[in-house]
Amino acid sequence: MVRGGAPRLMADLAALIRIPSVSWSGFDPEHLETSARALHALCEEAGVFDSVGIYRHQAGAPAVIARREAHPGWPTVVLYAHHDVQPPGSEELWESPAYRPTIRNGRLYGRGSADDTAGIAVHLGAIRALLAQESEPLKLGIVMFVEGEEENGSPSFEGFLEEYAELLRGDIIVVADSDNPSPTTPALTTSLRGNVTTVLTIETLQHAVHSGMLGGAVPDAMMVFGIVAASFYHADGSLAIEGLEGNSVSSGDEPASVGSEAGLLAGVTEIGRGSVPDRLWRQPALTMTGMDLPSVAHASNTLLPSLRVKLSLRVAPGSSAKAAWEALERHLATVMPFGAHWSLGETSLGEPFLVDVSQPALSVASAALEAGFGNPVVTQGVGGSIPFISQLAHAFPAAQIVITGVEDPDTRAHSPNESLHLGVLWRQVLAESIFLALLNRRGPSELPGFGIVE
Repeated sequence: MVRGGAPRLMADLAALIRIPSVSWSGFDPEHLETSARALHALCEEAGVFDSVGIYRHQAGAPAVIARREAHPGWPTVVLYAHHDVQPPGSEELWESPAYRPTIRNGRLYGRGSADDTAGIAVHLGAIRALLAQESEPLKLGIVMFVEGEEENGSPSFEGFLEEYAELLRGDIIVVADSDNPSPTTPALTTSLRGNVTTVLTIETLQHAVHSGMLGGAVPDAMMVFGIVAASFYHADGSLAIEGLEGNSVSSGDEPASVGSEAGLLAGVTEIGRGSVPDRLWRQPALTMTGMDLPSVAHASNTLLPSLRVKLSLRVAPGSSAKAAWEALERHLATVMPFGAHWSLGETSLGEPFLVDVSQPALSVASAALEAGFGNPVVTQGVGGSIPFISQLAHAFPAAQIVITGVEDPDTRAHSPNESLHLGVLWRQVLAESIFLALLNRRGPSELPGFGIVE
């Protein structure tokens, strides 16, 4: 059934990739509206939902919710994905245009092809396969929930969940927005780091001054930042910010080193302390992801009066994003030299998340993934952040959360030449259709522990 539906699903996936649905400010929001309308039509065409609508909370981006009610005693499964994508970045770095879906060597290239248009395709493909193969009436409840601002930090997500709680309520939430260790090895993600993003502003002078006339006598903003940046790390690259601790909870299968996708240059070593899973999954990390400075081409011989640096602080599972932000703020207050003026602004907090691995839905998902991929499932942590999962867990505390994905080590999500391994797509569609079928075929007496919502 998956194979028979492949041409149609590929056409739908390609059509979505062609829509530049970037949710960042500065990009045309009409593309998000176009994407939402396209998804609304696809959900209507599925012929399985009792209601399909486009919704938003206040000025937030459009989201699509399609709901089918469950028969009494059967669970409702919420299938989450997002239809917004990252900006394309430098077009000259793409081997084919970012919004022109292109297949090369078994991979589909295009912005959002994997993150997260493929998640949408998996859900649609699994529903279609389920309807095609089930001989008995569908008793399972299904909610298709596709939001439109995940890549922009989901600023209206919390309010959206509260406003549309009844439409979104379910017993199991499947999030198709993570990755797999290889194209043939399926994974269930059981831990996620949180994230604090903030902009550090440093000021030392009222205006720029000649570096020859005053250099060596007064501090400039770049010099101050160099001292501050060095204070963030120990000599081995591990964090030296007091109050930022890691988490020792194992997530299962443990890689011995960073993968080839890291792209380390010859002679460049790894950083940090402890095992690779500790460093990638269970310890905090701080990255400076952007800086407002004159370019080399436009540099003049002056002392810089101010600068701005964007900081991305990954927060260990079991910790609090707010506590991590406070630790960073205390550190800056302690180490800031020469009385330089500084502030933190444009801050957003995303909480880390730990999955309860004893929940029944995970065992069903594991069996389905193994059947779909033909290989045993690994459980893993992820160093990246998916803050909305903590928000989902807070809004629906009785729901069980299953985190799967369609990415692999060569996906390059958020980067030029993002791509989707088509073998992973079809294996994941098959696995999810099996997951839904297993839940649909079990009577209420066979579904203990699913916290059925009456």
